[in-house]
Amino acid sequence: RDRVALIAFGGRGAELRLPPTRSLVAARRSLSALVGGGGSPIAAGFAMAAEQLIRLRLQGDDTCLVVLSDGRANIARDGTPGRPRAMEEAVAMARRLSTLTSHRLLIDTSARPEPAAARLSDAMAARYLPLPMARARGIHEAIQAVRRLPTAT
Repeated sequence: RDRVALIAFGGRGAELRLPPTRSLVAARRSLSALVGGGGSPIAAGFAMAAEQLIRLRLQGDDTCLVVLSDGRANIARDGTPGRPRAMEEAVAMARRLSTLTSHRLLIDTSARPEPAAARLSDAMAARYLPLPMARARGIHEAIQAVRRLPTAT
């Protein structure tokens, strides 16, 4: 019944890799095709996520946001490099995301828990899950837990 969308952010911007779909096969294929490393325009990805959340809510969908990132923003929304500005923009967009859905999870993809990811999770008021400590079952349980949270009205 659920629909899933996938937004990838890398290089100098963000891209909607998978528009909202109920196809589990398409979702798995898109997720497995993701690569890490390189530029992290996190604020651009968050801005695109905000657009999708708004669109889905207008369609009457209950939304859940799951972010996979190490949190180390280094590309600003205009595509220019620079960690301080990129992180400031990412934190601001994370705060905006906190107002768009009650169901939020940030999965820290770094090898060890990353303070930058925890900072974004805090700004987003999201549950924080360091990936090295998570297994598939733990990730599934974390997503189910945030989906059980009451919806803000």
